[in-house]
Amino acid sequence: MRIIEVSSPSAYDRGQQYGRAAADLIAASIAYYQAAFELQTGRTWTEIQALSAPWERLVASEFPELYEEMRGIAAGAGVPVREIVVLNCRGEIVYDAAAYRTPTTAPDSRPDEVPDGCTSFSITGRGAADGHVYSGQNWDWRHAVRDTVVVLKVIQPPKPTVIIQTEAGQIGRHGASSNGFALNANGLGGRFDDTVGIPQTVIRRLVLDSVTISDALKVLVRTRAHIASNALLTDRSGFSIDLETTPGAHGWEYPVDGLIVHGNHYQAFVPPQLAAQHRPMSPDSLLRVPRARQGLEAAATTTDVPKTVRSAMSDHVGHPDSLCAHPDDRLGELSQWSTVLSSLVDLTTGDYRVAAGTPCEHDYELVPFNLYD
Repeated sequence: MRIIEVSSPSAYDRGQQYGRAAADLIAASIAYYQAAFELQTGRTWTEIQALSAPWERLVASEFPELYEEMRGIAAGAGVPVREIVVLNCRGEIVYDAAAYRTPTTAPDSRPDEVPDGCTSFSITGRGAADGHVYSGQNWDWRHAVRDTVVVLKVIQPPKPTVIIQTEAGQIGRHGASSNGFALNANGLGGRFDDTVGIPQTVIRRLVLDSVTISDALKVLVRTRAHIASNALLTDRSGFSIDLETTPGAHGWEYPVDGLIVHGNHYQAFVPPQLAAQHRPMSPDSLLRVPRARQGLEAAATTTDVPKTVRSAMSDHVGHPDSLCAHPDDRLGELSQWSTVLSSLVDLTTGDYRVAAGTPCEHDYELVPFNLYD
């Protein structure tokens, strides 16, 4: 997994550094999404790029610094900025471009609009025997993009330094801030109105760029996302909260016995727009969440929390659509999913660990910088 560090008070300069360091991975990501989008939506790559125009205008006008970073990434990678916008709006574009196929969807496929598959967790208070505060997740996504995942450290004075795990070319996904809090996220699904909302990569970067956990909450509560997504916030103080955000209503949960686990189904509430015919977007989420909770509960009685977390997140009940997800050979190559990265952040010490793929096959390794450096 490529580790990239960028540093500058200029968003454009940071983007250029990022684009140069990940140019080959960005090219590979663009090639994948061109093929995958054309298969999913029946639209050409030119048409897909045109669909990103509303988000490009929105980000450029409302979040100019982040748009400058996208422009810098494009310049550094030698690609049009519109293609970087597509990478940053990939979930929103598919959500708009394809109909939500419920009754006609084959049992072994996933709805077109799925923005992210993940199992996230937060361990605080009595949940960890060593007294530390932890957060992390198994990030399940398209198996074919596993080699384009990067760990990105962004030094951006006067804003906090952030460490982000994301796909090459994206400005935000999951990560943690030098101000002592972490964001983990999961797709939720469901169709809402067609009003153009803020892309998830932008919202998540705004969260991580926040000065305090309270500011991060304000971002999640006050911004209008385009698609539904779950956000799990964990602060080194021991506070944690899970928010199910949608373009409409929000729901939230707090820890039980120091533990929050969230997957890809609504756990706090069902949005009223979906209630009449609601079905979970990812049926395997109903399996993954209790399996993760059961395994992570052991962290309350052991001093080796990282070992316990790795064991819990390597669970294979329901394989291949298990907590530790593996490619399903019954699906086409462009449709296969897997755990592309598993993360464990110790917010007490600042140690940031990642397993570069499925945790059953890869150890959690420390990234070469501490969150609080």
